[in-house]
Amino acid sequence: MAVEEKRTRLFLHLKKWMEKAVMDYGMIAAGDRVLVGVSGGMDSMALLDLLNTPMVHVPPFSLVAVHIDHGFDPDGAGCGIIARYLNAGGYDAVLERSDIGPLSHSEYNRKNPCFLCSRLRRKRIFEIAAERGCNKIAFAHHRDDIIETLLINLFYGREISTMVPDQSIFGGKLHIIRPLAYIREGLVKKYAKERGFPVIENGCPTSRTSKRRRVKDLLKELEKENPRVRDNIWKAMGHVKTEYLPAKLGDR
Repeated sequence: MAVEEKRTRLFLHLKKWMEKAVMDYGMIAAGDRVLVGVSGGMDSMALLDLLNTPMVHVPPFSLVAVHIDHGFDPDGAGCGIIARYLNAGGYDAVLERSDIGPLSHSEYNRKNPCFLCSRLRRKRIFEIAAERGCNKIAFAHHRDDIIETLLINLFYGREISTMVPDQSIFGGKLHIIRPLAYIREGLVKKYAKERGFPVIENGCPTSRTSKRRRVKDLLKELEKENPRVRDNIWKAMGHVKTEYLPAKLGDR
């Protein structure tokens, strides 16, 4: 679809805030080759679509769309849907089927399937990035993901940390970037529906009982009392008063 056909108010709004995030953090430079992780969900489809249109202040770069099928669907129907969409759009794409999902949920790893699944998936993405000459990896994590990760790490990881919009790894040879960092989840999903992207169902058996799901539900409950809970958490990350945090804590 031509850029002119996409120019709805929502498209322009998302492009504005995505470009601002890219510029604020220097995510993309001239000549970069960006691997875009395409899970098949609404967020990643929206990110790929938005990055595939010219940006006013961002220099030219190239894209490689990468989809790794987790292996929950033995017929690979979802992978086929994504393949047809990427081919129709003329994307330079890599699609792979794997057994990452079933392996991560096998008997010997029942306690932490999400950790192993994420680790194996990212390992393969890093390998593909090297094979295809990509120096940036773009994930579709949005503002709500960053807020939720802060709470997940606080509640379950015993640390105060979250995702960062631009993360340098392997001594700076590779960067993980999150161009949707300033954009709320609801707007991303609204855009995906507006564009009518083919979205494949998440076949992960723990997706509805994960730590992230519990944190999402907690935030929704808190928003009934205070609709600005997410905004307050977002702004709090920029107002950290280290002088009011204890320098040492006794382990108990």
